[in-house]
Amino acid sequence: MFAAWIGYLLDGFDFVLITLVLTEIADEFELSDASAASLVSGAFITRWLGGALLGALGDRYGRKPAMIVSILLYSLGTFACGFAWNYFSLFTARLLIGMGMAGEYSASATYVLESWPARLRNRASGFLISGFAGGSIIAAELYKWVVPHWGWRWLFWIGVLPVFVALWVRRALPEAEDWSEATGGGPRPNPFRPLFAGRRRASLNTALAVAASVALFCVFTPVGEGMVWPLALVAAGCLFAFAAQLGGRRRWVLCVALMCTVFCAFLYSWPIQALLPTYLKKELGYAPGEVTDMMFYAGFGTMAGCWLAGFMGDWLGTRRAYAWTLLASLVFVFPVFAVQNSLVGLGVLLFFLLALNQGISGILPKYIASHFPTETRAASLGFVYNTGALGGAVAPVLGAHLAEGMSLGRALAVLTFGLTLVVIVLVGGNVPQRLGRLTDPDGPDDHLVPERPLSGSAASVERAG
Repeated sequence: MFAAWIGYLLDGFDFVLITLVLTEIADEFELSDASAASLVSGAFITRWLGGALLGALGDRYGRKPAMIVSILLYSLGTFACGFAWNYFSLFTARLLIGMGMAGEYSASATYVLESWPARLRNRASGFLISGFAGGSIIAAELYKWVVPHWGWRWLFWIGVLPVFVALWVRRALPEAEDWSEATGGGPRPNPFRPLFAGRRRASLNTALAVAASVALFCVFTPVGEGMVWPLALVAAGCLFAFAAQLGGRRRWVLCVALMCTVFCAFLYSWPIQALLPTYLKKELGYAPGEVTDMMFYAGFGTMAGCWLAGFMGDWLGTRRAYAWTLLASLVFVFPVFAVQNSLVGLGVLLFFLLALNQGISGILPKYIASHFPTETRAASLGFVYNTGALGGAVAPVLGAHLAEGMSLGRALAVLTFGLTLVVIVLVGGNVPQRLGRLTDPDGPDDHLVPERPLSGSAASVERAG
């Protein structure tokens, strides 16, 4: 848990650095708000590929090697950002960060969930994801000290430090128990075998991967200007084709439904995560130290929310905890963007909004992973989650474009409120599982929590399922 949590903390640190210095980068490279926001999107458009590839690596060779490769990728990508000379060079370095982050999510989440007792796996998920928020707090604190004195590039050069964590992980950790038991003495699973069964299918899927990557790159950069919707449809078609093949006849509907659910979850959460520092600096006129204070409230609120989500998930059940907590968060959305002259008032409201609205994502790994068996869990979790994470690529750009017709604060509030309602319906109504029953009527409700007779000690476990 500690090793995976540290990996997530450093992942969060590296990933959110760009959100803190968007205004400085926009000034140096002479970018519009929408173009600057697309730099956040850059790390999302390769996540589907990184999640699938590194997830498959974790299924075939173990969760630990996949964790190590992931940490190396996002650390080196962050280091490269410090040497960027224009928009496209920085965007390219962000692609590498996205690959590593995707692998870290699938490898670390499956590693921890498969190592903890079934009755505590929501807590394990919540504790793990809280590391990302901890990384954002550290990044905000460094921003206050580093950027005013040495400039934004030094913030990225510091981001190479997680390489040393990868070396420690390689030396110190055992393998996940569930994976070791599932593969002990037998053939190693290969989740991608269906994609390359035969020369014709292998060629077709390689072409689909290239087409999806090129289309996504064009959609989120000026290269595709004027062709955004056709390119987006091409990328979506390619990704749905991969989901159908990886899910197989029985689980392809479930995979697609989960992808759409995660997409909406990122659409409601990432406008604030990506553009909150920009809002504080440009609309409220906050100085770097004040921005750091607000990001501390936000980051610690998310961290506390992840801890709370773990206990709530094991007590009420994953879906019920997710839906009720999101519903409670709606109370704080509009008040956050109504407060302008009170640092303490805004900080308190941010704490509660982020704790309820984004902290509940702490049990998202448990929610997704429970739909897949051990043999294909890392690859399935990695692909489904990180393909859905394209919502995080759309969110900051959509928020910036909405802000052209209204204030940025109002745009963020509208996106967060409306899309949170959508996720409440999808998760609370168990829509992915219900749709999955159309093609897999006999599949278990939860692959992570084994079925057992109902008893006083097992009641909470059954509710979690």
